[in-house]
Amino acid sequence: MSFLNEFLFGVFPYIAGTVFLIGSLARYDRDQFTWKTSSSQMLRSKGFGIANRLFHIGVIFLFFGHLVGLLMPHSWYPYLGLTPASKQLMAMVAGGIFGTLALIGSTMLLWRRLTDERVRATSSRADTFILLVLYAQLLLGMLTIYFSAGHMDGSLMISLSNWAQALVTFQADPSKYLVDVPLLYKAHLFLGCLIFLIFPFTRMVHVWSVPFHYVGRRYQLVRSRG
Repeated sequence: MSFLNEFLFGVFPYIAGTVFLIGSLARYDRDQFTWKTSSSQMLRSKGFGIANRLFHIGVIFLFFGHLVGLLMPHSWYPYLGLTPASKQLMAMVAGGIFGTLALIGSTMLLWRRLTDERVRATSSRADTFILLVLYAQLLLGMLTIYFSAGHMDGSLMISLSNWAQALVTFQADPSKYLVDVPLLYKAHLFLGCLIFLIFPFTRMVHVWSVPFHYVGRRYQLVRSRG
């Protein structure tokens, strides 16, 4: 069990991160024509807009919330008026709100992809697989909120952030911070690393091509016929 813990949370994250970066660069260099969202909105637009917005708004806020929450140095807490317990509560509230939005959106998108014949016929196995993985990750994340409610001393938050900060600063054996962390959280972390691992081989690569220039461009006039 000690070896498995060390591999999954001390070695596997670096493997996933390496594949994430090199795989993305290789795909952009070799297969630019596959670098797209492969949207199926034209096949069936009913309900797609609201589902897509809920999913993306939820996932984007969850990603940056996790990024800031895990990597924020503990020494900053007093300057922001936070304690480990209050920071955990804030994470639970924000995670609950945006997790719910993302879960509702992903449920609608997954149901649409699995039940609509036209959408299902044009979907690849990777499309369905990544959506299922993201859905499972969202479910696990929502379950951690319920579990965290019974451990409000902030110790879990400290252990998880210690692990993340040890990873990004290349400290020896970051997995030691997760020895006593419940299995639910470990499953959530493992799926997170798995998503980074499979990222370059799915439509998720479009995340790299965020259209920031849309904010400053001129409006397009679209007129209907007649």
